[in-house]
Amino acid sequence: MSEMKVYLKGLTCANCAGKIEDVLSKLAETEEVSINLMRQEMTLKLKNGVSPEKMQETIKKTVHTFEPDVEVAFRQEKPLAATCGDGCCCCHAQGDNDACGCGHDHEHGDEAVFGRKFFLRFGLGLVLFFSAVFLREGVAGAPLFLAAYLVFGYDVLLRAVKNIVRGQVFDENFLMSLSTIGALAIGEMAEAVFVMLFYQVGEAFQDYAVARSRKSITALLDIRPDFARLAAEGETKEVPPETVQIGDCILVKAGERIPLDGIIEEGHAMLDTAALTGESLPRNAEAGDRVLSGCINMDGTLRIRVEKPFGESTVMKILEMVENAAGKKSKTERFITRFARIYTPVVVLLAVLVAILPPALGFGMFSLWFGRALVFLVVSCPCALVLSVPLSYFAGIGAASKQGILIKGGGDMDTLCHLEKVVFDKTGTLTKGKFSVTEVEGDVLRLAAIGEAMSNHPIAKAIVESYEGELPAVEQYQELGGYGICYELEEETVLLGNSRLMERENIPYAKAEGIGTVIYVAKGGRFLGHILVADTLKENIAESLGALRQQGVKEMVMLTGDRKETAEAVAKELKLDGVYSELLPENKVEWMEKLKGNGEGKTAFVGDGINDAPVLAGADLGVAMGGIGSDAAIEAADVVLMDDDIGKLAVGIKIAKNTRKIVNQNIAFALGFKILVLILSVPGIATMWMAVFADVGVCVLAILNAMRKKD
Repeated sequence: MSEMKVYLKGLTCANCAGKIEDVLSKLAETEEVSINLMRQEMTLKLKNGVSPEKMQETIKKTVHTFEPDVEVAFRQEKPLAATCGDGCCCCHAQGDNDACGCGHDHEHGDEAVFGRKFFLRFGLGLVLFFSAVFLREGVAGAPLFLAAYLVFGYDVLLRAVKNIVRGQVFDENFLMSLSTIGALAIGEMAEAVFVMLFYQVGEAFQDYAVARSRKSITALLDIRPDFARLAAEGETKEVPPETVQIGDCILVKAGERIPLDGIIEEGHAMLDTAALTGESLPRNAEAGDRVLSGCINMDGTLRIRVEKPFGESTVMKILEMVENAAGKKSKTERFITRFARIYTPVVVLLAVLVAILPPALGFGMFSLWFGRALVFLVVSCPCALVLSVPLSYFAGIGAASKQGILIKGGGDMDTLCHLEKVVFDKTGTLTKGKFSVTEVEGDVLRLAAIGEAMSNHPIAKAIVESYEGELPAVEQYQELGGYGICYELEEETVLLGNSRLMERENIPYAKAEGIGTVIYVAKGGRFLGHILVADTLKENIAESLGALRQQGVKEMVMLTGDRKETAEAVAKELKLDGVYSELLPENKVEWMEKLKGNGEGKTAFVGDGINDAPVLAGADLGVAMGGIGSDAAIEAADVVLMDDDIGKLAVGIKIAKNTRKIVNQNIAFALGFKILVLILSVPGIATMWMAVFADVGVCVLAILNAMRKKD
């Protein structure tokens, strides 16, 4: 199955986008079709054996059937460049408007909506309209009204005629043309002109609001580096980031964005990580630290050895996740799309019945009921719903991204709203994922460090790092599988290991109590003491869990492969509601299924390791720790916390709930006002001016509401 990308410059009508999706998805050649209106982009999944090139003409014909003025451009591969405010793939080459090959004119800004052409047109129209109002009793009144009407509505009339020729009758252009021409025919000339004027102004503000939202997301995604400074053979040169290989060294100077993930070999600097994590404070980075692409080097020069190719770098993963998020629709979005396809023909049918039945039954003149029927036609377009709902989710996803929370779709945002249970992995999630010495009993640290210096185990490294002196060479070093190690020092045998080692060698010892791994130390057959090594809890983890409870999470459980004593101690300290320890990855999946239950509330799993991928995928909502998390975990998750701060999950829930509230407000407001106008139009209370406000005015207000701050 192949994937095909189509760029649709100028597509702003959500109703038309839904019709295009519907027609193309029913083709025998397609598996799935999805239009991302905010990016003016369509994704088609084609069945095996279907050639994308052969589909191009069908796609163009379908799009132009509903939207003849939309520019259609094809590109099968995933664009490497960031996206422009018009939703197309923009090049970074200066002065080249079509270097990306999409055929779009890369002219941005508010001029695209409120430019000179807009003001000249509306200035002329208003002069004609007000002249007609003052001269309406004279001979010039009707021609001036008609001229003003044509100035405001010529493009709407033209599109309506073109669509009728193509067989598309009941679209917004036709309905608006029919209603205003009907108003002219029954002598309501001023109303007809003003309806078209209000409609055009509303459409302009609607396009402006959509462009604003699209532009804000584009600014968020402006983290793609333009170049990498490759250091090789004693010189540096600027090259495209995608040409840099794993193991190459790059230089990043002050003020530049880090282009690829890697490890600092030389230098130190403060890094601005706001674009990735949402943190306002910079982080210190020095030799040996791992750095992520997309961060900005605030001072100093860094020499970085590249660990991942550009296509797998953090910055590209973020771009891909955010770009694809709007294409993954929630149940509400899918319902509204289906509802819109039913709503318009039903209202048009009601308009016909209102125009015909009452006069046929003797309840008044046809002209009276025809005027009332025109109100039905004006409010028959569901744009306020089908545009504001996905825009609300899109804005919510953008708000979360600014906080370092990547939500992969509207459906995942809905799940966040209903979280009642959160299941945690322990290591790297609740704890730092890095061992350190937490307790030393007796003069044993030097002896332990001497022996552990020969091992690469994380616990051994923690012991060696905690000792600051010199370490002499040892003799007869031996690893004792399942017990520990032994070596010779100063003609005496030194033993380092667990309690089983002490018992095997018949050495009396004092059993240690505490959270972590205990290393008992003996020399010459005498017990000297112990060292406790533990993976410590993350800072502010208790506050983060408290914030989750404040957002409505009722139960918190931990699943871990760690030993029972350590797991229970951590759970007790954090006041978790349950803990299951000494689990293998498959055991975690089994427990996840048991914990999910069948209630209304949803269950999330939060993890970071590669062994967490199966349980992340099996949860209602998988949450991965993005900063240190494995690629497999991030790929399987629905939400990624870029700075590994569990407290951000509570922020994400808050944003999701606010987004959902705005979605519900828009649905209630748009449907409620339209229904109210429909009801009031039957007895003649609602005028055509009210109808236009119920259509375009409500749409603009719903869109502005969708763009409100969510966090």
